[in-house]
Amino acid sequence: CFDEFNRINIEVLSVIAQQLLQLFGAKKELASYNDQCELEFDGTLIVMRPTFNVFITMNPGYAGRSELPDNLAALFRPMAMMVPDYGLIGEISFYAFGFEAGRHLAKKMVTTFQLCSEQLSAQSHYDYGMRAVKTVIEAAGLNKRKYPEQSEAQILLRALRDVNVPKFLRDDLPLFDNIISDLFPGIERPVLDYGDLQSACEDKSRAAHLQPTEYFIKKQFELFD
Repeated sequence: CFDEFNRINIEVLSVIAQQLLQLFGAKKELASYNDQCELEFDGTLIVMRPTFNVFITMNPGYAGRSELPDNLAALFRPMAMMVPDYGLIGEISFYAFGFEAGRHLAKKMVTTFQLCSEQLSAQSHYDYGMRAVKTVIEAAGLNKRKYPEQSEAQILLRALRDVNVPKFLRDDLPLFDNIISDLFPGIERPVLDYGDLQSACEDKSRAAHLQPTEYFIKKQFELFD
């Protein structure tokens, strides 16, 4: 099994195509499902069994991806994949982390990402897919264990902000704040006390001849979170 197969350089893909042709050719020579044969592959003697198969995944059209050569693409049978149900995945994950309003929170999270993708600027480092969903869920689950006294809406609100705010451009932050305020009306963002961390960041910044401005310390907190 090869994941993200078309991230391999085109020159290497051509070599892989020749190797697969050799392997599939040997498999075709098997007379029955119980048959097997030996062949020399890349200087090594290997056994070919009828259960041998190759599976690959690929994301066509992405930056940094290569198009499969025709002789390589012909060796595989394409299978279309559907977009996962982020809401259902989020709901089950929230329940697994001990949230009581898993379905309600999952809808808010999915709606937040959907509105962000529609209203915020298009940037290459913005991600509203499964990776972002998983990161928010894990952050919320961690905060659920650390701050059980907080409401579940506050925990999700903090997770959404902690994961997304550091990567948003300055012009997109007001739009994100409006989305959050609409989806979480009346929910205040919990005030966090970093204790000795702030003074430690300031001391270390001065020791490194850096100015411990409010923005610089804030970015350190975001990285810490």
